[in-house]
Amino acid sequence: RRVRGFCGGILIAVSVLLCILFFPLAPFFIIKVVAQYEKAVILRLGCIRKGGAAGPGLFFFLPCVDEIHVVDMRTVSFDVPPQEILTKDSVTVTVDAVVYFRIQCAVSSVCNVDNVKTATRLLAQTTLRNMLGTKSLSEILSEREEISNSMQHILDKATDPWGVLVERVEVKDVRLPQNLQRAMAAEAEAHRDAKAKVIAAEGELNASKALKEAADVIAESPAALQLRYLQTLGTIAAERNSTILFPMPIDMMKAFAEK
Repeated sequence: RRVRGFCGGILIAVSVLLCILFFPLAPFFIIKVVAQYEKAVILRLGCIRKGGAAGPGLFFFLPCVDEIHVVDMRTVSFDVPPQEILTKDSVTVTVDAVVYFRIQCAVSSVCNVDNVKTATRLLAQTTLRNMLGTKSLSEILSEREEISNSMQHILDKATDPWGVLVERVEVKDVRLPQNLQRAMAAEAEAHRDAKAKVIAAEGELNASKALKEAADVIAESPAALQLRYLQTLGTIAAERNSTILFPMPIDMMKAFAEK
């Protein structure tokens, strides 16, 4: 450590001396500006400079001994490529998603991982495959929000040592094979047809019960049958048709029936 500190002190002193000797030109090489949404991680002789990340704004550095890594602190989004996944009930589906994340610790994103964006993207792909592989097709189609929240929690926990905050994960699309789509459509149509038949049968049952009750009421009062007969004649006569009706008293028919 003493040797490294001694040699490092000599290099820093030489760098400062060069900046003084070339002062008219030195400001163009020792001053850097980073934007409001950026931070600069400075490695002096391979070590993080005291004070952590610099910026936003203007700062000075030594061109010979300092290495600068500018980190974008804004929210970044990327699409997870479509992944072919075998579900828990042995159905092959293609699922894609979108992930929103941002870097909250610039020093960790530089020191703890080689390429934080690529690492986060690859981790999102494997997490999506592993999570949906434990779900059935019906769960994937009906529990998208729950799957997105679980995936966000897992990604956020895994990328925390990298200084990354995963803000949101959304499952965009679930594509099914064509033969499976046709089978599901046929199943849904058969289910609707069966339900329609059940409803029609229930309607016939209710109608038959109502007719039986009406017949019992009419049987108790002969005049009610005569009124119903006249009502039917009025309904037929209201329509414009060529039907000719000859009303015949019901009592006359009873007389013939008795003989």
